[in-house]
Amino acid sequence: MQVNAAIPRKAVRAAAPPRIMGMPVGVFISKVVILAILTVGACVVMLPLAWMISTSLKPAGQVAAYPIVWIPKPILWENYPKALTFIPFWKYTWNTLKVVFWTTLGVLLSCSLVAYGFARFRAPGLDVLFLVLLSTIMLPSQVTLIPVFILFSKMGWIDTLKPIIIPSFFGNAYDIFLLRQFFMTIPLEMDDAARIDGCGPFGIYWRIILPLSKPAVATVAIFHFMWAWNDFFNPLIYLHHRDNWTLALGLSSFRQLYETRVNLLMAASFVAVLPCILLFFFAQRLFIQGIVVSGVKG
Repeated sequence: MQVNAAIPRKAVRAAAPPRIMGMPVGVFISKVVILAILTVGACVVMLPLAWMISTSLKPAGQVAAYPIVWIPKPILWENYPKALTFIPFWKYTWNTLKVVFWTTLGVLLSCSLVAYGFARFRAPGLDVLFLVLLSTIMLPSQVTLIPVFILFSKMGWIDTLKPIIIPSFFGNAYDIFLLRQFFMTIPLEMDDAARIDGCGPFGIYWRIILPLSKPAVATVAIFHFMWAWNDFFNPLIYLHHRDNWTLALGLSSFRQLYETRVNLLMAASFVAVLPCILLFFFAQRLFIQGIVVSGVKG
């Protein structure tokens, strides 16, 4: 009698590559290296802010100490109320808020309308006109400073906020370019559908283009908010009386003839820069989305 013995078959499995936290070793190491590089870069970028906060809490004698004293001894929290009362801080803040609000509104209205025209309308020579508009980016504002100052002087606008606010309602090439690039990504079929429903050109702009362009509009608003909040050059040229000064100009009051109160200056500067930090922190998703979709590279 012949007996067939069953031979057990053992599955031959290839040795699995070693893994760390569910990832191959090579991928894990590369992620660790990238994370370390980004951490070092973030620390380097944050050093000036850390120095500002540290200096704002120092006694006057530790400001210029070497090596740098990162943790003040003692910590003077009273530097902040002193700094905010050393100058009319809230008056300058109110002036700055007026400038920021009206100039941001003017930029959004004027630039979005012009960008809508360049993105949606067709006319002979429109591309050439757009190139002429872009060429104005290469013209520094200092070149036109004297004739513009004379013009505003003849109009009686010097030492008022008008020379800073009114020009924003006439657009600027950079924001027009950014919004035009975003508007061109919106399908033209939406315009046709809106026309069938009875929308005119302005209705398409207000009801279709702007609601679909929130990331780009938010990006322009953030850019301009930060520029207007920190603008020093224009207030320096056009504002003479202290009651009309903005924050950027008011911070120069800490520099006196024989002394600069650096600790108080850093305290006031940190309070002044805080709105920009908070704005970017809470609006960074819209900001990044608007930059990526518009195709603008830094």
